[in-house]
Amino acid sequence: MKEILTALRRNTKLSDYQINIHHKQSYELFFVKSKLETVRRTDTCDREVKVFVDHGEYKGDSQFFVYPSTDETQLDALIEDAASKAAQINNKSYELVGEQTGSYEVESNFRDYDMPELAALVSQTVFGVKTRDGAALNAVEIFLNKHTETVVNSRGLHKTQVRYEAMVEAIPTYNGQTQSVELYEQYNFGSYDAQALASQIGGKLEEVEARYRAVRPDFAIDCPVVLGPRELMQLFMSIARDLNYSAVYAHSNLRKKGDLVQKNPTGDRISITMTGQLPGCVRSAKFDEDGMSLGSIELVKEGQVMAYYGSNRYGQYLGLRPTGNLGCMKVAPGSVETFPATHLEVISMSGLQVDAFNDYIGGEVRLAYYRSGETMIPVTGISISGKLSQVLESIRFTTQTTMFGAYQGPKHAVLTAMTVF
Repeated sequence: MKEILTALRRNTKLSDYQINIHHKQSYELFFVKSKLETVRRTDTCDREVKVFVDHGEYKGDSQFFVYPSTDETQLDALIEDAASKAAQINNKSYELVGEQTGSYEVESNFRDYDMPELAALVSQTVFGVKTRDGAALNAVEIFLNKHTETVVNSRGLHKTQVRYEAMVEAIPTYNGQTQSVELYEQYNFGSYDAQALASQIGGKLEEVEARYRAVRPDFAIDCPVVLGPRELMQLFMSIARDLNYSAVYAHSNLRKKGDLVQKNPTGDRISITMTGQLPGCVRSAKFDEDGMSLGSIELVKEGQVMAYYGSNRYGQYLGLRPTGNLGCMKVAPGSVETFPATHLEVISMSGLQVDAFNDYIGGEVRLAYYRSGETMIPVTGISISGKLSQVLESIRFTTQTTMFGAYQGPKHAVLTAMTVF
């Protein structure tokens, strides 16, 4: 750090600079079936330097990485080259985050364990789930990560934070009489919750058997569609991205402050809050890559756009208070206690497609449960589609909430304006 700072201060062409250091320590377990094959530790440190050159009304920037092998002469050359590039970039001028210092740690129970201890607990939870006849975990990979991030700039900023996250990748397999079926599961979490992890793995073991038994329906399906947290996160993130400062500045946003996300709501009203931290959120952070302290802001309240959010740079461009890049989303629960008697519960999709400009929502369904009274049929080979505006107006959410990746909100939603084909 001292060598980089000394070299930056030597170059008189620079107006400002920023250094981002990301130190990542990980502990990784690789299983084939239930046998531990490999244990791996990694310890990496990335140092990215961004330089700024003010020229006229503009503030250009350019960045490069510094490696342990980079000597003083090479460092000077990298800075000079970046300064030359920055002088040719005509970005609108703005002020860097300044005069803030501190060390922080994101709340997580990961810090209560040594990495090998926590890895053992996670693996015991995963393999402790009761399997079904014919179903098993063919492969499992566990990644525990500790991130130490430091931001320093020329305006007196010097902040460090420690945050944690983990990922379990699993391939559940069902061996039937005629064929074998595999699914892929990636589960990310920011705090260790044995019950939630076991439920996720157990659910996938049930799903892989259902996928084996699933049929392409030979009858028309005309009923409400139920979506889970993965698809709901994609839906609401698409709304949030549209309200980011960068989208507003580029005039690529569809909705503006004061607009109604739900024009004539007949279901539950949508309320979305973006925040820097949530318990268990994999993107929880005290500050963003610019060193901007992170709080919370309510983007959508009762179906109406209330605010925008985003980085220091684009906030200044718009003349709005920068919120920083908020990574966690909280969505208010709704009124649904039980699903309709007849419904199609989507379990797995190739990916939910949300296109606000073309008023579309839909996608290919790989596995779903069609339920009608006491009948339950696992189905595959179908698709769902609908007009996004109609879906948002009539959508209803469960009272039960869940934490999924960077999303905290209703565990399920009931959609009544969808076509199944």
